Amino acid sequence: MNVLGIESSCDECSVAVVADGRTILAQRIASQVEFHQPYNGVVPEIASRKHTEWILPVYRETLKQANLQRHNIDAVAVSNRPGLSGSLVVGVSFAKALAFALQRPLIGVDHILAHLYAAQLETELVYPFIGLLLSGGHTIICRMDSCFEMQILGTTIDDACGEAFDKVAKFFGWGYPGGVVIDRMAAKGDHRAYRFPEPSLHKGEHRYDVSYSGLKTAVVNQLEQFRNPAYVATPDDIAASFQKAAIDMIVGRLLRAVEDTGITRVVVGGGVAANSYLRGVLAAHSQLEVVFPSPLLCTDNAAMIAGLGFQLLRRGDRDGLDLDVAARVTGFRRGYP
Repeated sequence: MNVLGIESSCDECSVAVVADGRTILAQRIASQVEFHQPYNGVVPEIASRKHTEWILPVYRETLKQANLQRHNIDAVAVSNRPGLSGSLVVGVSFAKALAFALQRPLIGVDHILAHLYAAQLETELVYPFIGLLLSGGHTIICRMDSCFEMQILGTTIDDACGEAFDKVAKFFGWGYPGGVVIDRMAAKGDHRAYRFPEPSLHKGEHRYDVSYSGLKTAVVNQLEQFRNPAYVATPDDIAASFQKAAIDMIVGRLLRAVEDTGITRVVVGGGVAANSYLRGVLAAHSQLEVVFPSPLLCTDNAAMIAGLGFQLLRRGDRDGLDLDVAARVTGFRRGYP
């Protein structure tokens, strides 16, 4: 079955065709980074406008790349939650029109679940596993018992991990997207130059939760309080020290979840999954079986939407032309091992 996927939840306009949930026949990702760089963050109005301009040509380019015609598409999958409402509406509206015109099944796909499915496009995943989703909008530690069943163990109580990277980079004028810039700078810096504080959220229901607001504040407003006097610190040192603190915090919570559940398989997804320090830290834990998607599948992409869409369709799920969008994460059970 050839499923056409559409992703427009934020600032990537992407269309892909995936066969039988695993084989990517074609994918196009049109990035809007240059349009949001002057503002050091995503501007929702600009994002939705660009999706409106780009989605038809991106769709046509994808079919051409796959060497397929419209009638070769067996179903249409689209991200409809969570994300920027205006951007989601563009993708969902296009998907509805296409499914109606082709008389093909339509299926709405949860963007969060899709990120934790992305690695399945390259590696056969074994359930259950502990999922780690890190992006500009989401920070989640969860237990996955199938590609549909998520139990949230921990999350952020304020800023998302990727959001903290963007805000720190914006304050220092390092550029956008902050995650990419800081990862590059950190490779040249010394993380021992600063020792930033970690919030104390280890008790009760916050055992797996994180908070990035305090760390961000320490970096941008109280920097000198945490400097190692043995160093004449550089911007690269600040970036390296911040990156280490931000990643070590979430990895510490992840290891707690692994210990408490006894599940040593870990699957990582989301834009921050491309971070080189994160990959190195998790690789150093030999007791873990860690699966990362390739960098292209860490970003928002339509292949993961099409792949998970196939699994939903195979389960018997279908949506009508009244399919709606949702800006926030909904419907997941919060629990503890």
